[in-house]
Amino acid sequence: MPAMKMIIPEGREVKDVVRIAGVELNGHEPIYVELVRLPGVNWRFSHAVCMVLGINKWQALGSLTDEELEKLEDCLKNPEKYGIPNWLFNRQKDPIDGKNKHLVGPEWNIQVKFDIKREMELNTWRGFRHKHGLPVRGQKLRSHHRKGRTVGVQRKSSQ
Repeated sequence: MPAMKMIIPEGREVKDVVRIAGVELNGHEPIYVELVRLPGVNWRFSHAVCMVLGINKWQALGSLTDEELEKLEDCLKNPEKYGIPNWLFNRQKDPIDGKNKHLVGPEWNIQVKFDIKREMELNTWRGFRHKHGLPVRGQKLRSHHRKGRTVGVQRKSSQ
């Protein structure tokens, strides 16, 4: 697949670093690519945000004005306000309050840690696997996931 040409509107200065949702992003990369570097944002959601806001997704992130950046960050944090469908959110039917949410940046990382901690406290299968450092999603153990443990057969010393 050929690389897409990044677009920089004429007369606009490109910022080197752009801070969105507490994460510093490269201003010389396309918006579509850089939004994916935010925790809680995937390719599909990044594309939806660009479509809803009417921004060219191959435009350099640093070429956006301050107003456009504020609108972009607001759309990432409140996607239901901009008409993005619920099935794109990363917290559908939240177990705590039952609402559909979309978390971005440090909020997403904190929520994932709390979810893992809750699983461990409830002693579910996934919580047990997390607690003991084992693979959670059904991977095999025979040849992988042996980091930090004794591996193989230990022989008696020949004395």
